[in-house]
Amino acid sequence: MILRKKRVKPMRIQDITIIDDVKLKKAITAAALGNAMEWFDFGVYGFVAYALGQVFFPGANPGVQMIAALATFSVPFLVRPLGGLFFGRLGDKFGRQKVLSVTIIIMSASTFCIGLIPSYASIGMWAPMLLLAAKLAQGFSVGGEYSGAAIFVAEYSPDRKRGFLGSWLDFGSIAGFVLGAGFVVFISSIVGEHNFLEWGWRIPFFLAAPLGLIGIYLRNALEETPTFQQHIDTIDKDAKSSLQAPPKVSFREIAATQWKSLLSCVGLVIATNVTYYMLLTYMPSYLSHSLHYSENRGVLIIIAIMAGMLFVQPVIGLMSDRYGRKPFVICGSIGLFLFAIPCFIMINSGVIGLIFLGLLVLAVLLNAFTGVMASTLPAMFPTHIRYSALAISFNISILVAGLTPTLIAWIVEETQNLYMPAYYLMLVAVVGLLTGLYMKETANLPLKGAAPAAADKAEAKELLQEQYDNIEHRIEDIDNQIQQLEKKRQALAAQHPEIN
Repeated sequence: MILRKKRVKPMRIQDITIIDDVKLKKAITAAALGNAMEWFDFGVYGFVAYALGQVFFPGANPGVQMIAALATFSVPFLVRPLGGLFFGRLGDKFGRQKVLSVTIIIMSASTFCIGLIPSYASIGMWAPMLLLAAKLAQGFSVGGEYSGAAIFVAEYSPDRKRGFLGSWLDFGSIAGFVLGAGFVVFISSIVGEHNFLEWGWRIPFFLAAPLGLIGIYLRNALEETPTFQQHIDTIDKDAKSSLQAPPKVSFREIAATQWKSLLSCVGLVIATNVTYYMLLTYMPSYLSHSLHYSENRGVLIIIAIMAGMLFVQPVIGLMSDRYGRKPFVICGSIGLFLFAIPCFIMINSGVIGLIFLGLLVLAVLLNAFTGVMASTLPAMFPTHIRYSALAISFNISILVAGLTPTLIAWIVEETQNLYMPAYYLMLVAVVGLLTGLYMKETANLPLKGAAPAAADKAEAKELLQEQYDNIEHRIEDIDNQIQQLEKKRQALAAQHPEIN
């Protein structure tokens, strides 16, 4: 049998994808809004955990009530890998846009339903069971939400702007937190603490309905990403020529071929989201329960911190396009390790200015991770398995992060040591540092298995020239290696009488 070599055609300007600016803005808006919807619920849940504890677990003491409410927050993370596996397969087969339209429907509906659940006093054990069912539905849908949204933005972004544009996804996350927290404070201040515990806590969850409708409208109006569409066109062409369907890729095969990328993904997600949940979900309860601040006062501090994060977030993304993603992961991890204890010393000082400063330092360090995560993770995997690989690895690693509020609340309650959160963050910082050191740099490079993408034709020409220059450098390196090998050969041959 004669094997014919597949002829590789030289890259031309037509092979570089020019991104439509109007479609790009729509894609970022729709993805960020859906992500804001997801984190709006997480924000509301964290800020009303004390109220939910009294409504759904009234027989327990205050400490156990808070732990139980946060446990209900954490349990849905157990089903997120299942959601990631389910929606990841669908996303790689049918497209990113279709899956994201489904996840936002489930997410907004389940959040809205939390506000409808009667209290424990009305229906007994059915109340916490229904709460858990709604949270499990959320967890399943969220399993495909963030991964799909990050991929959607990454596949729509020009290579040179992927860090900046990807940072707006977590801008939506933080904005969702701010909206959720602000709404909780607003409703609580209007209706009073007694009425808030009676019925006012339900109102923030009802806001999920209009937000979800807007998100559904925006996502249904989107077109599929250029990268995935190219992938589908290639598959169709190959299938017609070979009369065979493309082979299915199992997670075992993904793990065997992409294990380095999977480990980098897991490490970055753990470092980012443990810090995220510690600061934005656990700290409101820490300030109110452990430090005995009024709920509104603690929430206002966190709101101010998150508002500051909104300004830092796109700046980190923009700088990562220039200096790379790795430096921010490494510096953020080192900073977290060095400043975790000093920050909690300030937080526990009782001085409002020092409390604010301690939380602000942690928030800026968190920005170092969130500013690059959405642009880094999708670039680790090739197009045909990107959704499946990222969704599964992301949601498996987020199991660790999702347990953070419950685990830390329990540890602090058992040990009565208010510095346990700092030690926990130091451990996570080590994971982040190792990840930053060993992960591959992806800034300004095309996505794996995809053609280069540019913002306009002038940038496409520059990318093409860079591609040619890179090929020339690689050929020069190979030529140098050949010369060195030839010298070694000659030196060895000179020692043998029968080899010239």
